[in-house]
Amino acid sequence: QVQLVESGGGLVQAGGSLRLSCVASGSIFSINAMGWYRQAPGKQRELVAHIISGGSANYADSVKGRFTISRDNAKNTVYLHMSSLEPEDTAVYYCNANVRLGPSGYYTLYWGQGIQVTVSS
Repeated sequence: QVQLVESGGGLVQAGGSLRLSCVASGSIFSINAMGWYRQAPGKQRELVAHIISGGSANYADSVKGRFTISRDNAKNTVYLHMSSLEPEDTAVYYCNANVRLGPSGYYTLYWGQGIQVTVSS
């Protein structure tokens, strides 16, 4: 019913920048929150950044000042601009969205398939 597709990942040198995008599509009535998580090899998935429909955002301490999350509500899209990238940022990045399918429905959390970001030293 709802699909999230990430794009913009890849290989970048330390100190460089990347912008990830995630588009939600399907039978969407509204989205109240969207976010980015990441999972490095051998580690648990962790929150990177989270943004609600009004624009308020929060970040993991490890990315504050380097990453910026934003969203385009009209396009059901969330972005993650990453700068001053470090090898420790290497991970699979996943977006999620808390979606309501109808005016009287409840919210359900959907996930994208993930996209690789690799930062070389």
